[in-house]
Amino acid sequence: MSFFHANQREALNQNLAEMQGQINVSFEFFPPRTHDMEATLWNSIDRLSSLKPKFVSVTYGANSGERDRTHSIIKGIKDRTGLEAAPHLTCIDASRDELRTIARDYWENGIRHIVALRGDLPPGGGKPDMYACDLVALLKEEADFDISVAAYPEVHPQAKSAQADLINLKRKIDAGASRAITQFFFDVESYLRFRDRCVSTGIDVEIVPGILPVSNYRQLTKFAAMTNVRVPKWMDNIFEGLDNDPETRKMVGASIAMDMVKILSREGVKDFHFYTLNRAELSYAICHTLGVRPTVCS
Repeated sequence: MSFFHANQREALNQNLAEMQGQINVSFEFFPPRTHDMEATLWNSIDRLSSLKPKFVSVTYGANSGERDRTHSIIKGIKDRTGLEAAPHLTCIDASRDELRTIARDYWENGIRHIVALRGDLPPGGGKPDMYACDLVALLKEEADFDISVAAYPEVHPQAKSAQADLINLKRKIDAGASRAITQFFFDVESYLRFRDRCVSTGIDVEIVPGILPVSNYRQLTKFAAMTNVRVPKWMDNIFEGLDNDPETRKMVGASIAMDMVKILSREGVKDFHFYTLNRAELSYAICHTLGVRPTVCS
């Protein structure tokens, strides 16, 4: 997939040129655990904020300390950059009253966008009391939040079937979600087939592809195995021999992601969500390829 004939690449590049100014991007970050990681995070936020993303999101842990860090970073992004900042919120580890309190606090602090997720089940945990669709409904009862939810082109690992997973997504949309952001993927066809199935099921919101620029391939394969994401065989070949060459890995990872977004843009995709892992370089380079450039003041 990463290597095209010259005429194919020319057509994709021409398509991107024609779409310049029509592409929307968003970025995901996670709360840092050390002072050095925090410095890296803010450097990345500052650099990527120059691209005027549609929004930035911050992931959310399953304990009060993680929640507090997410809340602090969200407020910091809003105050420091003026960007729309969207905290992740999970319902697996909080009561309905706690969730309502968190939602009201966000709303009172000017946070209007939330990424609503079920969250990971604890080891040995039984059937949860709430699912993401219930969280979406609760948030909509509290205020008119703009809500993003998760989607899985290659099926959620715990779903009974692809159809059951799709029905669950429709429940979240019907409850009031504004868009779905996908799990990362590398098989572009799986996303396109999934998007078609969403349309046929009556899901009429944007299905935003989640793009993960790969820098650590060994770590990726382990994470992909846990999340039911297929890593194509050709990626094994491309990353072979690069375990001790991080700079080349980054270049290869950026090239793969650039090819993906070029194909997706040709298929009419205009919104892309980047899993940054708190680093700006690869996402910035890919956005540059998409024609998303910093705003220059005259």
